[in-house]
Amino acid sequence: DAQGVAVRFIDDGISTDGDMGQMVVTILSAVAQAERRRILERTNEGRQEAKLKGIKFGRRRTVDRNVVLTLHQKGTGATEIAHQLSIARSTVYKILEDERAS
Repeated sequence: DAQGVAVRFIDDGISTDGDMGQMVVTILSAVAQAERRRILERTNEGRQEAKLKGIKFGRRRTVDRNVVLTLHQKGTGATEIAHQLSIARSTVYKILEDERAS
């Protein structure tokens, strides 16, 4: 409205012109925000229930951690392990770091 632009929804008979239009936009915005919060709450509740049932999220692991660890114990370097298994070197380092931390 400050730049003299208004939006008119012909099918709904709604316009952002004037005080009433601004009020309608404010109300619709508040309703949309409330609905978004409800959706997030339901989604998070569903995730929590799924986790309690043992359902895992994310993509499946495609790297056999034991193979990485075995190759490393045999003296194979991280770059070579990554090359042999067609994985990123950073993945090899992460597996090795996780093993050291445990």
